Amino acid sequence: MTFAELELDELLLDALNQHGFNRPTPIQQAAIPAMMAGKDILAGAATGTGKTAAFVLPALQHLIDNPSQSRLPRILMLAPTRELALQIRQVVRELSQNMSLRSLVITGGLAQDKQIEHLSQPFQILIATPGRLLNLLEQEMIELEQLEMVIIDEADRMLDMGQGPDVYALLDAIPGNFQAGLFSATLAGTGIHKFAEKTLDQPTVIQVDAANQQSSQVQQMIYFADDRAHKEQLLLRLLQDPSCKSAIVFCNKKERAISLTEWLQAQEVSAQVLHGDFIQAKRLEKIGKFKEGKIQALVATDVAARGLDMLNITHVVNYDLPLRGDIYIHRIGRTGRAQNVGLAISLVEGHELRTLERIQYHLQAKIPVSKIKGLEARLKPSKLQEKKKTHKKKAAKKAAKKKK
Repeated sequence: MTFAELELDELLLDALNQHGFNRPTPIQQAAIPAMMAGKDILAGAATGTGKTAAFVLPALQHLIDNPSQSRLPRILMLAPTRELALQIRQVVRELSQNMSLRSLVITGGLAQDKQIEHLSQPFQILIATPGRLLNLLEQEMIELEQLEMVIIDEADRMLDMGQGPDVYALLDAIPGNFQAGLFSATLAGTGIHKFAEKTLDQPTVIQVDAANQQSSQVQQMIYFADDRAHKEQLLLRLLQDPSCKSAIVFCNKKERAISLTEWLQAQEVSAQVLHGDFIQAKRLEKIGKFKEGKIQALVATDVAARGLDMLNITHVVNYDLPLRGDIYIHRIGRTGRAQNVGLAISLVEGHELRTLERIQYHLQAKIPVSKIKGLEARLKPSKLQEKKKTHKKKAAKKAAKKKK
């Protein structure tokens, strides 16, 4: 299928062509026609499958098909984080480049007085985080009377972050009928379905990938490590490989991300750290340099990496394994986006084997194991498991003796 077969306007087809969007992804093939038909939709698709364009394109097509002189926003796109909101706006700008259209971002972390100034000018698309938008609405600084379409992106993450009540309050404040779309990385669990019941009207349900699936464009690999120093050498060799143009290296804690970045810089690797304590301007500066290729490795925590959506990331490295399978899928989804192929590598020490088992159980698949010549791990996984079992038996015997 081509984008032209989706009956999109020539203005949009030209923009898609200019930005290298060749063929619609499965979520785009399913969601765009449903939204263009005026239906509410509940859509689930794995990270990196093109969800943003799947709702931006029908929203833009709606504005083309239904011109209006209204100065108030007609489309609202809600996102859980400011980073994701800014990235949605970037997609809006790229795909609407041939249109006379203005979009506005309203999020926390940015100066509210400047945002209020922009609200006095006419615009068609509002992209916002729920908390800041609700705050402005309560101050009567913004009007939502003319909204015709509401998109809720990353709904599962909104629920995780406790933003559900704010979303309900916003929707209650919108008068009249509007079309709604709810997009989520997973449709599993009662939470997302209750969310959908309160926000959607007889929705068309679209499930492209199951909750435990990851993008097929991401090649996954495991390298076993004997200790922390061994992990560092493995990481260094991976980053020195010519194929590694840009990499996100994930750590579970801020302190480890900072120390690892300093170590990489000492090895003359172009690396910067990204964690949740940076102010927004500093975060955007680092992300901007990474996008431009001025930084090869971005060492990040999960909080800092929320909403990162770039097409040029060739590698994702789990320096620390995440504790949950869904976080693993979210991490590796930072690469292999928009029909590009990416590589996701996990560096695993003996104490992380149980975590690895949980991740593989979530994936319902084994992740292939690889080696780097000269940096092979001394202990094999099978021996580590035997060692663990022996340790458990000894611990159980000690506990039994104490009871006696």
